[in-house]
Amino acid sequence: MSYNSYGHLLRVITWGESHGPALGCVVDGCPPGIALTPEDIQVWLDRRRPGTSKFVTQRAEPDQVRILSGVFEDARTGGPVTTGTPISLMIENVDQRSKDYSDIAQSFRPGHADYAYFAKYGVRDYRGGGRSSARETASRVAAGAVARKILGSDVVIRAALVQVGAIAVDRSRWDWAETRNNPFWCPDPGTVGLWEEHLGEVRKAGSSVGAIVEVEAVGVPAGWGAPIYAKLDSELASALMSINAAKGVEIGAGFASAALSGEQNADEMRIGGNGQVEFLSNNAGGVLGGISTGQAVTARVAFKPTSSILTPRQSIDEAGKEIEVRTTGRHDPCVALRAAPVVEAMTACVLADAFLMHRAQTGGGAFAPGGRGRS
Repeated sequence: MSYNSYGHLLRVITWGESHGPALGCVVDGCPPGIALTPEDIQVWLDRRRPGTSKFVTQRAEPDQVRILSGVFEDARTGGPVTTGTPISLMIENVDQRSKDYSDIAQSFRPGHADYAYFAKYGVRDYRGGGRSSARETASRVAAGAVARKILGSDVVIRAALVQVGAIAVDRSRWDWAETRNNPFWCPDPGTVGLWEEHLGEVRKAGSSVGAIVEVEAVGVPAGWGAPIYAKLDSELASALMSINAAKGVEIGAGFASAALSGEQNADEMRIGGNGQVEFLSNNAGGVLGGISTGQAVTARVAFKPTSSILTPRQSIDEAGKEIEVRTTGRHDPCVALRAAPVVEAMTACVLADAFLMHRAQTGGGAFAPGGRGRS
């Protein structure tokens, strides 16, 4: 299978399946001298792992990461730092229940990648979707943790769930701190109860629902990206669309910009009190002409409803027989409930790659002595 890697100077390849013995990633191109421990990665994996609330799959995976290569003790500090060689990360699968999928071993589940994989390769891992499972996103979160270390603390990336089904947050009550206080990554405390009630009904009905995740990256300086074939926004859109179950991405005002006038859409500029450029709005999502403007880089990702549902759906099997499929097992009623850390991770990978490319072309943003990340 090809195209399991992403990036230019920072190259990430993920490997493994939902019900295999382990999964993980290789991060190639990380500069040397950056402090990196398993704890630096684990803190982000813990935010994504399953079984953390009654609204997500109860698959009990601790998602403990192991660093297999690319890190060695620094003689100066005594702590582990990156060596500039490929960083290999592994996460063991410990709570697979492959028998849950024995009934659909020869069947194609509607909405899943079963038929598409079989049509392409002539063979498929039916256990939890194999490579197409959202379980693969644990590898992305691990890679994103390395990318964050490259970016340093100046770039802050955070995501929130802003809509579940037809119920959207009230932006007048937006509080980023609230995303840590509820199981939905919801920035609006007033919407949490509505989502709980809605998801309870959806789960009881054996159905599922879609959602939208919004991400912003603050602290990205002006100049990252490229004018044509490596536009920062196109790279970001590509990375976010690669996430399992993602069906749409918009940057900044996105599709809403089609209804704006030129006067409304233009992000006017002034010189602020500190002598720096200030924008009066951010419809562009922090990117103009494929290059960052210094504003927050913003995007939204639409996720389809979880395809594994109890309601029987019409389908076919590998022999071409028309059948009905009902999927049992442990599944999220809304796959996007754990997508915020994944969206953050892919955003981090794109930005770290853009930083390294910018540094290579212009010499800007050199690393500080001692490997503390972007200076």
